[in-house]
Amino acid sequence: MPETKAGNLLFITLDQWRGDALSAAGHPLLKTPVFDRLAADGVIFLNHFAQASPCGPARASLYTGMYLQNHRSGRNGVPLDARHGNIALEARRAGYEPVLFGYTDTTADPRGRDPGDPALDDYEGVLPGMLEKLRLHDDLGPWLHHLRRAGHAIPDPDGPHLEIYCPVECYAGADQRGPSFAPPGYPAKDSLAAFMTDEILRYLAERGNRPWFVHASYWHPHPPFIAPEPYNARYDPDAAPPPRRAASLAAECAQHPYVAWRMKRLRKRSWTLAAEICPTEINDDHLAQLRATYYGMINEVEDNIGRLMEWLQANGQYDDTLIVITSDHGEQLGDHWMLGKESYFDESFHVPLIIRDPRAAAGRGRRIEAFTESVDVMPTILEWIGIAPPRQCDGHSLLPWLRGETPSGWRDAAHWEYDFRDLVGQDAERALGLHSDECQLAVIRDRRYKYVHFAALPPLFFDLEADPEQLTDRSGDPDYASLVLRYAQKMLSWRMANDERTLTHLHIGKGVFEQPNARRPV
Repeated sequence: MPETKAGNLLFITLDQWRGDALSAAGHPLLKTPVFDRLAADGVIFLNHFAQASPCGPARASLYTGMYLQNHRSGRNGVPLDARHGNIALEARRAGYEPVLFGYTDTTADPRGRDPGDPALDDYEGVLPGMLEKLRLHDDLGPWLHHLRRAGHAIPDPDGPHLEIYCPVECYAGADQRGPSFAPPGYPAKDSLAAFMTDEILRYLAERGNRPWFVHASYWHPHPPFIAPEPYNARYDPDAAPPPRRAASLAAECAQHPYVAWRMKRLRKRSWTLAAEICPTEINDDHLAQLRATYYGMINEVEDNIGRLMEWLQANGQYDDTLIVITSDHGEQLGDHWMLGKESYFDESFHVPLIIRDPRAAAGRGRRIEAFTESVDVMPTILEWIGIAPPRQCDGHSLLPWLRGETPSGWRDAAHWEYDFRDLVGQDAERALGLHSDECQLAVIRDRRYKYVHFAALPPLFFDLEADPEQLTDRSGDPDYASLVLRYAQKMLSWRMANDERTLTHLHIGKGVFEQPNARRPV
């Protein structure tokens, strides 16, 4: 195995962190000083989009550099084909041992495995090539053990793991401010993010000056929406920006059959364990508090990431470490009457991306408005460590932006896909009259227009200049007919140009001929 000389890699993901939830991105209430400092010392990508939702598909694209149409792990629990390479396996070629703190939501390929293999008991597998240093899957076992040792009352270990997020009873102000206001029973110093950060710092201290690759996969601000003191009360809900949505639930549901179906499936207790709530029924005051709580949850994770930055600086490793901070997907947060991330709306797919390259001083402080995508992260990291990205990658390296350059011919739109099939329950299939393979949508979104194509349902078309909140579908408007056709053709061209290409650059005949320039550069 080669000895790496590139430096260290710190690859951080937050879960369900929407792209506007940064003060560096202009948020009117939320303050994110740690992230803002890193953006000022690196590069922030302001129009960065995930390729899929929910967690498993989104992370499959992030880790493989592939669009959903190619990796085809479209739902949580759908296997990720073992033939695909990924960022961890590729990094090992450069002499790194990628270590994981948290989770990757990677479902194992069952082919070739014994039916009794424990890897097939849970969809939350580990990305091949990653070495688990701290397993924080749904059972939260190591963290619950830590809380028990610290003297905190914890739920029955054989019961529902989320019960640890039950709020303190009879908490002052909770009756007025809603079910997301009261904190949990543990203090911030013992939170999941704090515990995971402590473990990362312990590992880094043990490494000394040997190069390392750490993937820190934080769970929050993923629901339940609850934050420990003082983060639960950090923001005044009256100052929270109001949700962007249609004037009524009925008007929102009328936009498309998918929306009408989805609205009926939003009732959950896991949004907040204080009560079962539905975003279509929660009153405006309680929704404002939920948004304020979400901002506090971001700050709680951010402060722990700040501890990582302080350690790197204090130990002379900050200027030898590539730092990448992003999210798997976004969060509706009441916009379009929804919570969660299972929609075609921007809020579910627009996510933050901040990269700090210690070797690229020329790019420091840049604010990139060009469209970038989660599939660009893997090629960026691989190029930084001196590995050519495999042909499977649909994304492109962002290093030119980090060096202060502006690549010619860069993409002029963002693309994402969403697979809403229900393989086990067949709920979507029955309700919408579809076969499972028809339960798909794909989006192309540029600065002016957004086209949403469904495999077997009507399309949608939005004029973002006239309707930035995407409340009016223009797909049936005669004045937009030529534009709808043009964007449908653009969608088709995009998909054709990005079909699976592992061997398409090779020709066999009197040996093997390879055309390295078969793919369009960007």
